[in-house]
Amino acid sequence: MSFLSRIMVLKSKAHFSAGGNNRPAESGVNVTFQGTRKKTTNQAKNRVAIVIASFGIVYAVIGGRLVQYGMAAPETVSSIGRADNLMASRPDILDRNGEILATDIRTVSLYAEPHKIVDADEAVERLSTVLPDINAREIYNKLKSKSRFQWLRRQLTPKQQSEILALGIPGVGFRPEKRRFYPGGHTAAHILGHVNIDNRGVAGMERYIDSQGLADLAAIGMTSDAKLEPVKLSIDVRVQNIVRDVIDAGMKNYQALAAGAVVLDVHTGEVLAMASVPDYDPNKPAEGAEEGWMNRMSNGTFEMGSTFKTFTIAMGLDSGKVTLNDSFDASAPIRIGGFTIKDFHGKRRVLTVPEIFQYSSNIGTAKIADLVGIPGHKEFLTRLGLLSKLPTELPEVKSPTQPREWKKINSVTISFGHGVSTTPLQTAVAGAALVNGGKLIEPTFLPRTEEQADAVSTSVVKKSTSDDMRFLLRWNGIAGSGKRALVPGFNVGGKTGTADKVVNGRYASDQNFNAFLAAFPIDNPKYIVLTFIDAPKTGEGGGRTAGSNAAPMVRDIISRSAPLLGVEPKFGEDGSALLVSY
Repeated sequence: MSFLSRIMVLKSKAHFSAGGNNRPAESGVNVTFQGTRKKTTNQAKNRVAIVIASFGIVYAVIGGRLVQYGMAAPETVSSIGRADNLMASRPDILDRNGEILATDIRTVSLYAEPHKIVDADEAVERLSTVLPDINAREIYNKLKSKSRFQWLRRQLTPKQQSEILALGIPGVGFRPEKRRFYPGGHTAAHILGHVNIDNRGVAGMERYIDSQGLADLAAIGMTSDAKLEPVKLSIDVRVQNIVRDVIDAGMKNYQALAAGAVVLDVHTGEVLAMASVPDYDPNKPAEGAEEGWMNRMSNGTFEMGSTFKTFTIAMGLDSGKVTLNDSFDASAPIRIGGFTIKDFHGKRRVLTVPEIFQYSSNIGTAKIADLVGIPGHKEFLTRLGLLSKLPTELPEVKSPTQPREWKKINSVTISFGHGVSTTPLQTAVAGAALVNGGKLIEPTFLPRTEEQADAVSTSVVKKSTSDDMRFLLRWNGIAGSGKRALVPGFNVGGKTGTADKVVNGRYASDQNFNAFLAAFPIDNPKYIVLTFIDAPKTGEGGGRTAGSNAAPMVRDIISRSAPLLGVEPKFGEDGSALLVSY
């Protein structure tokens, strides 16, 4: 019986009992009615409890799903990883004094979600007002593609980001990224190298750092938030700036195709400065022409001309077959294998060994090489590291070239710098071994102590040979072709090298490749300085030989950098520069 039917029955019984004036019947009706009302109230409470429990369950399910979504991996919308993984941090690069040479700065890049683009034509038109150089067709195709993610422009400036935000284009956004910044611009371009758009090292020490494990860590996202220890180089940015400034001015003033220089610590092998021009700005590597990307100091090989006479005479002295007191007849040219060997400024007489060096005699040098012999000549140059690839951290290092078979004519021409091509840096390293007591030390672009250098050095010549070579270098600086490299008080010694340049496989008599190999202070050498200049058209005094352009570049580098390197000049009581006596 329904709830309403029961209520009607109860009402009729109550009316009947009232008509008959029956009190007990009335009392029974009241009891029944009160019991029914209590039961109804309990049911209502139960229903409310059920509703509350249902809502609680629903909210619990919703909350659980939200937590699940929050902890789940993000949906992959493209093959491009998260910004932090894509642009992993790189360590700062510092010079030997802690100055920043390279660092990461935060930037943003513009992307689009094509499925959210309302009007691709309008979007392209608006973006062109802020980025006028964009390829409109390319951007349009990206916006109309079926992908869910497209890069539109990497590494925007803050101003560009602000202006694009003001356009209010739906479907475009920004991702935070990192950009490599080189405060010095061109200053140390070929040493530092540069990175690509994804902050990966592709040249120079940037590439070396990646090769030490950074690239592997970045690939698995291990460096995105990690604070990496800075990488300190052996470079002194003050000296580096001087070297780059001098060679750039030399290339322009002497109307040359290229120029370069290096400053090397003879006791540690540390490269204090090295530059090659033309160069480029590593902040904008794409704008550098191919000529600018070429590091001629370590990645270019050249016939170094008469600087090789330094090694030939050292070879003779070290072999014991030649002494400084010996003399050789240079009165007549040498004819061999259809070639005639003669002196550029011949004295046409017998020359002592110091005179052979001073007057840069091809004839006298060739006779010293002939006295040592072909096997000994080849072995000595190999010992000095001039015939094999130079080991160092810089990735851009070229191997030297030499004849497949050494004949007498090869040994003769190599003795004065024709027939073997080496890198300028390699020549400087070999030169350091001749003035530091006879130790060949691999060059490094990282800090190294003298103790560490001794552990990796190799003895290549006798100390007596090194002493004799320091005397010859100083003598040539005072009385020979190195006069324009002299710096009062700093006792510079050196040797010029003027070689006919090889053009299309033939020697060009109207183009030179000039170099100057110097050491200072020559009484107790601390640094090697080597300069080169490619195809100069002029020089100091109007000539175009090494003495008139490569040597003055050495003078300018030493005069400006020696005080920064802690080398004190030596002057007499009357203020005149003191000369070293042997």
